[in-house]
Order: sequence, then C-alpha cells, then structure tokens
Amino acid sequence: MLTYIDKIRQIAEGFLKEGTVDMVIGFRRGTLPLMNEPCLIKRPEDVKKLVWDSNCGINLANYLTNRKEKIGIVAKGCDSRNIVNHIIENKIKREQLFIIGVPCKGMIDRHAIEALFPSEIEEVVEDESRIVVTGGGVEQIWSKAEVLQENCTICIHRNPVVYDELVADLVVEQKDVDRYEDIRRIEGISPEEKRDYFNDLLSSCIRCYACRNACPLCYCPTCFVDASRPQWVGKSQDPTDIETFHFLRAFHCAGRCTDCGACERACPMGIKVRVLTKKLEKDCLELFDWETGMDVEKRAPLRTYSPDDPDDMIR
Repeated sequence: MLTYIDKIRQIAEGFLKEGTVDMVIGFRRGTLPLMNEPCLIKRPEDVKKLVWDSNCGINLANYLTNRKEKIGIVAKGCDSRNIVNHIIENKIKREQLFIIGVPCKGMIDRHAIEALFPSEIEEVVEDESRIVVTGGGVEQIWSKAEVLQENCTICIHRNPVVYDELVADLVVEQKDVDRYEDIRRIEGISPEEKRDYFNDLLSSCIRCYACRNACPLCYCPTCFVDASRPQWVGKSQDPTDIETFHFLRAFHCAGRCTDCGACERACPMGIKVRVLTKKLEKDCLELFDWETGMDVEKRAPLRTYSPDDPDDMIR
C-alpha cells in the first residue's frame, strides 16, 4: 500500500488546484509510531504531508458529519461504507464529496505490537510484506499477516464501495472467511458463563469514551451518557453503569456498524468491544440479509418496515 502515496497526493493536488474541493481529508505522519493522524489539507502545496500505510486505521468518515464544504476524502473499504451511512442518514450530501478510493490490504494492530515488543517503540518501518519495529536497542520483524487488526483478517469488503477516483487496481476480496466464529462460541455458552465473560471483558474499562469518539456512527449532539434530563446512566465506575454504556452504544450501532475497528484501535485498555457490535451485525445479516453501507439507496433494517420482517422474537 506504500505505492498509493504518490497517487493520493496527485489526485488531492488536482482537486485543490482545480477548485473541485475546499479541502482534502487524509492522513499525515503521526508524532508517535503506529499512529498516523487525520489531517485537513486546504492548499495544493500541502499535499506532500499526505501519507498512506498500514497505520491508517482511524475511520475518516468521522470527520464528515454535518460539514458544508466540498470535500475530498481518502477512503478504504470500511470508510466508504461509513460514508454511505452518512449519506443515507443525511449527515452529508453525496454531491459534496469527491472520494479517493483506496483498495485496502489491512491495518496493523498497534495493541498487539506494543504487547509483543519488549521495549518502548521508537520507530516502525514497513514494506509491502513486513513490519520492522525498533526501540531500546531491540529490533523485531513480523510479517504483516501476523499483526493485522482482527477485523482486517476477516474483512470481505476491502475495496471502497463508492468512489470518484481510485488510487490503484481493486484488490481481490477475501473468500470463505468465517466472520462470526467467536460470536457463535459466546452464543453457545450458558447464561452464567456469559455473565462472567462480559464482566471480565468490560472490567478494565475506564470510561474514557475513546471508542465512542472514534466511531463514525456516534454523532449525536448529546450522547445518552452525557444527558441529564433524564439521566440514562450513572457516571460512576459501577459495573452496571459501564455495561449500560457499552450495551446501549452497541444497540445504537445495530444495522449501521461496518466493523471498521476504530473503536478497538482507540481503546487505551485494549478491550475487544467489537464483540458487542459483531453480534448485532450477525443478527442483521441472518434476520434481514443486511450488510451495512453497500448501497446509498437502501436504509438499515431498523429504520424501515416490511411486512416480511421476521417476528419470531415477538411473544
């Protein structure tokens, strides 16, 4: 994917010089290893700041909400599906957007690399197949496949579903991927075991709300956790308050989540919060044959009604 950089800069520069857009949203090199930063480029001479590699896991659709400008945006598969969400939910207009499509080969898992590396990480260098990490006089090398984010290993929509310019040929989509093996395993255990599982899963949550802030679906003017009239959930570290936040946020994402992994990438505690949204994603697929963000003309199943909707859950 390193070969994409020149093309991204070329397209962005053309958009800005021609006045096609007022800005381009992309990535620049971060101040810390493994953490490229979103950036807004408004001048053609600044496109040299734009980069692309396996550390661009933040979902840039998060920066489109309610904007009025004409915007160029760099979008991999999951970003593009969230852009579709934004269009359907009237948070941006399609005619405002000029989408620079990036066929994605997966983002690397910074939490996994930090856990595996025995020292403070000072530099990360990658080529098309390897990640080289150095720090404290130590060097370790992994293949990218060994340290991909879990959502990327099971992704079946790596190509953008909507775009105006492509930076490279479309990649071959992964086939025969079991996306819900972990969910079926949890579904199959007893209620008591589920209780223990979720207690353990959320026990380290510090309620920093990084998962919410990184999520392109969480654009409510006032989040339910911040509402005081009525107060939906307490502010304490009580396990019930923590679980209420995570479960209600997951339900808010039902039929809307693209499994981009931004929530897990942002979590400073490394909590696997995708377990919650993946369960609802699985239900939407099985009950409604629904995959999020694949068509700008179709609304999510929880926002529509059909006489054929399944109703076995109604008693």
